[in-house]
Amino acid sequence: MKAKLVQIGNSRGIRLPKLLIDQVGLADEVDLEVREGQIVISASEPARSGWAAAARSMADRREDAPLDPYVESHFDGREWKW
Repeated sequence: MKAKLVQIGNSRGIRLPKLLIDQVGLADEVDLEVREGQIVISASEPARSGWAAAARSMADRREDAPLDPYVESHFDGREWKW
């Protein structure tokens, strides 16, 4: 399928037919990258996708402990009510 570049402000873009968007499952946000002289448009994953599963996996392996020991500050000792 061929498409023409159209002027969009100082940029140029293409219009993607609804059929192509539906076939690929694109949403409002996409990822763009250049691979071997081609522009690749792909569905964008939501921000922090997979973080919850990674945190559960770390906890299962007991790798979720703080890196530094707790150090009490003046704020903790005088101002904060536990």
